[in-house]
Amino acid sequence: MNEVLEELARDPQLAHVRFVTVEAEDLPDLSVKHAVAAVPTFVLFSGGRAVDRVDGAKAAELSKKVQTHAQQGDVPPPPPAAPKEDLNTRLKRLVSQAPCMLFMKGTPAEPKCGFSKQIIEIFNTHGVKFSSFNILEDDEVRQGLKKFSDWPTYPQVYVNGELVGGLDIIKELVSGGELASTLPCKKTREEIDARLRELTTANPIQVFMKGDRDQPRCGFSRQLIEIMNSTGVQYGTFDIFSDEEVRQELKRFADFPTYPQVWVKGELVGGLDIVKELLEGGELDETLKV
Repeated sequence: MNEVLEELARDPQLAHVRFVTVEAEDLPDLSVKHAVAAVPTFVLFSGGRAVDRVDGAKAAELSKKVQTHAQQGDVPPPPPAAPKEDLNTRLKRLVSQAPCMLFMKGTPAEPKCGFSKQIIEIFNTHGVKFSSFNILEDDEVRQGLKKFSDWPTYPQVYVNGELVGGLDIIKELVSGGELASTLPCKKTREEIDARLRELTTANPIQVFMKGDRDQPRCGFSRQLIEIMNSTGVQYGTFDIFSDEEVRQELKRFADFPTYPQVWVKGELVGGLDIVKELLEGGELDETLKV
């Protein structure tokens, strides 16, 4: 379907149509708003409102609807140009862009000076989670940040929008054993797995889902909760949207790539399809027996 969208976007008769793809998991509120129960789902907008949709990989239907609505609608005027952002406002936004921001010469893959290279080596060695900004690509930021922070050299490290310092300060934190408490550092695989074992056994029956039992935030999670409630068993839920580490790592830990997931006594049962199969085969009650 991506190829279908790309082909439609190349059609000169559809030059005024804007094609946008989004990850349903990353925008749960939008998915709920437009009743996206499965992917792919295509919603057509005109004048700021949804006017049509196609559920599923139906290439011919999607092409026909796009062309029909494009012919009926007026060509929208170009959006007004965004006002230029004040430099100080931009710098405040940049230093707070991630919990740990590194302003450096070059990129983590290709540092362009010895100091930047050293700080990347330290961050990689200690598993520091960070985002970076290449000051060589933006002279306004390069010059403005020195004055903004009253710090004349690079690299510069910020945590939660506050300046920590440069390479010398980072080295002092390492030698004093304070780096992990100052910067956000990644957990070891063993630490992550230990936490996941605790979470999967937090209740005899544990459901990892998008949202919670009172407010599921995707169609699959909603269907699963309806089935679980129909069995009358007691179970706990964990909202994977509330914890990115759990959301990503549990897929690896369980060797199961999607959500929701049902766990019983710390063992993975499976997702919605497997639960449906157990229900249809009359085996669900026995599987959930604790």
